[in-house]
Amino acid sequence: MKKPRIARRRQTHVHEFEGSTKLAEQGADRHNHRFAGVTGQVIPVGNSHIHEIDLTHTDFLNHFHNLKKIRTGRAISVGNGKHVHFVKGMTTLNDGHLHQFNFATLIQQPLV
Repeated sequence: MKKPRIARRRQTHVHEFEGSTKLAEQGADRHNHRFAGVTGQVIPVGNSHIHEIDLTHTDFLNHFHNLKKIRTGRAISVGNGKHVHFVKGMTTLNDGHLHQFNFATLIQQPLV
């Protein structure tokens, strides 16, 4: 009996990231959130690539936000064959507000 063929998607690389949102709201409600995670695999774009970020929760105060379907910028070389990506966007709306954020990913494969 023949084994069924399983399509294999070539694994490329991912990036770890961590960051803080910008402040939102005023007065005693003014606050920000922290987040961390790992990007998705490479999405080719021209002669470079990007990654998608789909983070379901920031840290929890009395509410949380998501970073949904955020795309990084193209690869930015930092030497020795390594690169990072710049990320800019907004969280989902919750508790009547959202937060802006911007950060750079960590390098790919830091131990290689």
